[in-house]
Amino acid sequence: MHVLRVPVAVRQAIVYPCTPFPYCKRAPMTDTDSFRPKARRPRGFADRRGAPLAHERAIAETVLGVYQAWGFERLDTSAFEYADALGKFLPDQDRPNEGVFAIQDDDEQWMALRYDLTAPLARFVAEHYEALPKPYRRCAAGPVWRNEKPGPGRFREFWQCDADTVGSASPAADAEIIAMGVEAFTKLGLGEGAFTFKISTRLALDSVLEGIGLSGDTQGIARARLTALRAIDKMDRLGTAGVRLLLGPGRRDDSGDFTAGAGLEAEAIDRIIGFIEAGAGSRAATLNNLSPMLDRNAKGAQALAELTAIDAVLSRLGVTAIAAQFEPAVVRGLEYYTGAVFEAELLTTVTDEAGQTVRFGSVGGGGRYDDLVSRFKGQPIPATGISVGVSRLAAALAASNAKEDKARGPVVILAFDQAELGTYFAMAAELRAAGLPTEVYLGGSGPKAQFKYADKRAAPVAVICGGDEMARGEVSLKDLQAGALVGTSASDREAYQAARGDVQVTVPRAALVDAVKAILARQGATE
Repeated sequence: MHVLRVPVAVRQAIVYPCTPFPYCKRAPMTDTDSFRPKARRPRGFADRRGAPLAHERAIAETVLGVYQAWGFERLDTSAFEYADALGKFLPDQDRPNEGVFAIQDDDEQWMALRYDLTAPLARFVAEHYEALPKPYRRCAAGPVWRNEKPGPGRFREFWQCDADTVGSASPAADAEIIAMGVEAFTKLGLGEGAFTFKISTRLALDSVLEGIGLSGDTQGIARARLTALRAIDKMDRLGTAGVRLLLGPGRRDDSGDFTAGAGLEAEAIDRIIGFIEAGAGSRAATLNNLSPMLDRNAKGAQALAELTAIDAVLSRLGVTAIAAQFEPAVVRGLEYYTGAVFEAELLTTVTDEAGQTVRFGSVGGGGRYDDLVSRFKGQPIPATGISVGVSRLAAALAASNAKEDKARGPVVILAFDQAELGTYFAMAAELRAAGLPTEVYLGGSGPKAQFKYADKRAAPVAVICGGDEMARGEVSLKDLQAGALVGTSASDREAYQAARGDVQVTVPRAALVDAVKAILARQGATE
């Protein structure tokens, strides 16, 4: 069993909880003070509860359900992987904590929290290669961690939902992944025109760059090539004029900061701009535009063949040009991908707090990565996959109201008579047996505070059964949703009293379950 090496100061802080952790900022202690840690959340991490959490998990399960319907097997891998298995994300092998969160085990091997769900898949396939069916189709969902600078909408921990096919070099595997992603987004309530998958292939871009002399291993060519790739990747944000500057002498932004360009000649820049602007309304039209640009070398011919094959499968599966289009400007992963690449982009817009119209943009993507598993096996093993950013997609759906969150809390049984807790628990058991989430109030407050508690729990119904109700063999049910509406719409007390009959009803004890179901059905009809 591996045991983590824990510093003495940390062990002391665990054994003696009043001892301040040595790295905590705190005010000086006095003779009468005991250490109280400041309650604070680490930067780049989020707390989630209730409806937003349920919404996020529901998105993941919906997407996974689509993946499984297409024949992908669910797989869970550990949160930690050995650092050397994560490859290109670790620039410092002596202390691999840049980009990932890493610790050293007692055998002096570095382990890191997984950066994504793909690197663990590559390790798993290599480890169990002989026993797995080939191709191997897997899907997974879970948190990933990145040791990066946090910012607005940029977290260090977030959920992804992936599907991958390992062992197939066919462009049909790429097309299947894209079509499956389109179906998943549709199942989430996103209609035609609300999203699109932008598709390209690294071979097409490599063909163009090779044609203008940006191929080879010399330091100067490699630097110019990387700069050109980064410039192309900024087409959506900077437009043609900005990309031209970055491909040429460089660009100065509005703040005055200067970004050096690739230093390409005008003819080379024209060829790149012509390539990235070749996207047309349909996939077939884009292929016609690309054909004369790519039919000049072996990579270009292979790129055309791949895109043509992908289009054929998508068309047979009924994937429209709106849902999936060819977009030559898609770069995605400067070193990671080896063939087809795509990005899933939301096209809907929302208004931010400043009143500005914004678009969420990319919420997922993927492509072909034929080298990742090969790192372990030393032999070519093709692979392709998709990754959906669940946390980002949940935020986008909530902001755009593309999928209304209807999550609600449990039915709450108010405990007006502490001597009858057993009776209240029996009621709760009946409701739960009927499939209705239910809880008994277990605090020590009176009736008014109990109603406030039920409101905070987003309870649809409060069950009231005090001494009088028990004596008559009855229960009272308050429709808290209707009560909230009455409270905001009634102009005076008389109007409230007139509407109260729709808010609270009294029924025989034996009719508890049916009466609660009736209220919930009425609420569902008005939502």
